[in-house]
Amino acid sequence: MKGEGIGFGKAILFNEHFVVYGIPAIVSAIGKYTVAKASSFEVPELKLNDNRDATPGYKEDKLEQQKTSINNIIKRMNIDFSGEGVEVELGGNLYAASGIGASAASCVAMARALSDYYALDLSDDEINDIAYEGEKGYHGTPSGVDNTASTFGGLIWFEKAETNIIEKISLPNPVEIVMGNTGKIADTTAAVAGVRERKEKNSDKYKKIFNRAENIAYLAKRALQEGDYREVGKLMNENHKLLQQIEVSSKELDFLVSVARNYGAFGAKLTGGGLGGNMIALTPGKELQEEVANAIEKEGFQALKTVIGVSRSGDSQ
Repeated sequence: MKGEGIGFGKAILFNEHFVVYGIPAIVSAIGKYTVAKASSFEVPELKLNDNRDATPGYKEDKLEQQKTSINNIIKRMNIDFSGEGVEVELGGNLYAASGIGASAASCVAMARALSDYYALDLSDDEINDIAYEGEKGYHGTPSGVDNTASTFGGLIWFEKAETNIIEKISLPNPVEIVMGNTGKIADTTAAVAGVRERKEKNSDKYKKIFNRAENIAYLAKRALQEGDYREVGKLMNENHKLLQQIEVSSKELDFLVSVARNYGAFGAKLTGGGLGGNMIALTPGKELQEEVANAIEKEGFQALKTVIGVSRSGDSQ
């Protein structure tokens, strides 16, 4: 028996951290993904071979979280290893790093591979629920935004609520972006806890910031629907400023953001948990994408050229 599944990487365009408090976020699957392959294993357990390319130290750093995540997935799927076990291999072209949805992509890919292996025929909604349980291993209380983008693909409007509000935002075509990797492994749980603590201490200051973040989400949604990427870029720049104000950026992120903007990116900001990990630059058109990626690489950082708005039908790069 064999099973296989994929999970997309993601880029948060607007409102990471704010999304935890019910502020709308806009997130996109990117054209890179993790592939999981399941096959039979003689020992009654799940054996993982993690063959993803990764930021040095990333997989070692996340190992305990990954074990918790896998246990959560097994439990949620009611998998019984009383007969034989299963071996899962992780691969694909998504580089495992902070801020790119690597953990969510691995959870989604694994849930799909196990569903395929055991012929469970689970729906995307069910896969998304399982991946959310897996994400708890990495993020404590995840917003659910990463696993949703990883499962469904496309560009998504996401609001955390009793029942999460998820709407597709359609783009005429996928749009080029560059993601710059600081090389720093970020602890999202610590970043989220820090925001909560500071928000409680400075409630008035944070209320203003959060109100503006909400406003930005609605303006960005309209600009994306109208294909006004200059406006989207301006709003990304402002969103980065708000993320700096809630203290989740870092000097490396700010540096890469300024490099991208100096070389013509329409907008640039941190993406994901912050305090390291990745930034995202909006670079419509192959030429601009190439220029910004080269500038980042010249500074000694890793650049990923990909697209947002990628759907499961395979509009990928």
